[in-house]
Amino acid sequence: MKNVFKTKSISDLVKETKGDKSLSKVLGTFELTMLGVGAIVGAGIFVITGVAAANFSGPALILSFIVSGLACAFAALCYAEFSSIVPVAGSAYTYGYAALGEIWAWIIGWDLVLEYTVSIGTVAIGWSGYADNILKGIGISLPTSLLASPFEGGVVNLPAVIIVLAIGMLLIGGVSQSAKLNNIVVAIKLTVIVLFIILAVGHVKTSNWHPFMPYGWNGVFQGAAYVFFAYIGFDAVSTAAEEVKDAKKDLPRGIIFSLLICTVIYIIVSLILTGVVPYYKYKGVSAPVAYALQQIGINWGSALVSVGALFGLTSVLLVMMFGQTRIFFAMSRDGLLPKFLGQVNEKTKTPIKSTVIVSVAAAIISGFLPIGIVSELTNIGTLAAFIIVSIGVIVLRKNRPDIERPFKCPLVPIIPIAAVVFCGYLIFKLNIETQLRFIIWFLIGMVVYFGYGVRHSTMKDKEEERAS
Repeated sequence: MKNVFKTKSISDLVKETKGDKSLSKVLGTFELTMLGVGAIVGAGIFVITGVAAANFSGPALILSFIVSGLACAFAALCYAEFSSIVPVAGSAYTYGYAALGEIWAWIIGWDLVLEYTVSIGTVAIGWSGYADNILKGIGISLPTSLLASPFEGGVVNLPAVIIVLAIGMLLIGGVSQSAKLNNIVVAIKLTVIVLFIILAVGHVKTSNWHPFMPYGWNGVFQGAAYVFFAYIGFDAVSTAAEEVKDAKKDLPRGIIFSLLICTVIYIIVSLILTGVVPYYKYKGVSAPVAYALQQIGINWGSALVSVGALFGLTSVLLVMMFGQTRIFFAMSRDGLLPKFLGQVNEKTKTPIKSTVIVSVAAAIISGFLPIGIVSELTNIGTLAAFIIVSIGVIVLRKNRPDIERPFKCPLVPIIPIAAVVFCGYLIFKLNIETQLRFIIWFLIGMVVYFGYGVRHSTMKDKEEERAS
């Protein structure tokens, strides 16, 4: 019990990244930025923008994105500082271990398991829907039994299962190949978004922006809590820390560049979406970008956007699964999860067993479970992790001012406190059911930690060594 609040020294964390059990270092700033854009631009822009505009924000959707973007920007600066100090796999989990102690690291890690695993399943189901639409467009119709879970009248969501397993096999093959594919997919996705902007901008009617805030400021903030999902993913960049050529420079750049690029894209697209079609017409529309082009008579553009959305969701799956396996890798190396999850294959330099388990778990979720409600937990888990990381920056600045910080978060403690306030407020704006489910998930995590993690932690072994 005395070790649960023990922090892990940064020198010990860095040592673990070297030797036979280390991961292959093949990523630079460009690849990291593409990983971030690949994770961020996906279901958020292609699916939830219309729902947020219709139900919460109206044309003020742009303000909702700015509010969420600010919360993420403050948190991103904190992530960037930590990533330059502790260039180790595990993202927020590892940062929590270095700054706040083992139990806080576990809480963050448990949050991230929720964020990534549920996200993978949710996005895979969205991918299945777009794939089905494209197949129908070329005359191929899959039976409902192969497109829906047993709880929704089907047998299995087969396309969702197939894409999850395919992404898992790709990641097993190696990081370099996965990064190259991600670069191509992201390029296609961004090209499609630019095409939408070019096609639709001439059809914007400023009258559609009135009233600008039909639901008032409360709607803007509720919309911000909802569209926060659209920003989830920039933290996945830091999970790749051990596979970066120059982590102290490239990681902060990758985190900040990817967030800036995506924020600009969201602002432009949300302005055009609400300017082309009145916000209330997006109610119940699951593909708002394609729908907007249909409404102005550009059907071929709508079909092309659907293809782009498919590529977009593929890149999200790739990065989210990559992030989840690296978090498992870091937690198992610390003994908080079974050791086999951290084993690295000598040939591919990837954690194959961890990748297989994540792939199978996500395939089961996406193929057999109705996860519409559960997917809302992604937001609250991520916001909680952001809050803990932001607090960690303040604590580490106070306790270890001597540490070299290649990148410094500006205006500490103002920026970290702002991140805590913004993220805490967005948690408050989520519905009560989501908050209660998160508490249940947290309690389950505490049972696992005190039932397994405390007894197997490598921190305990080191304390025993020091004592002897």
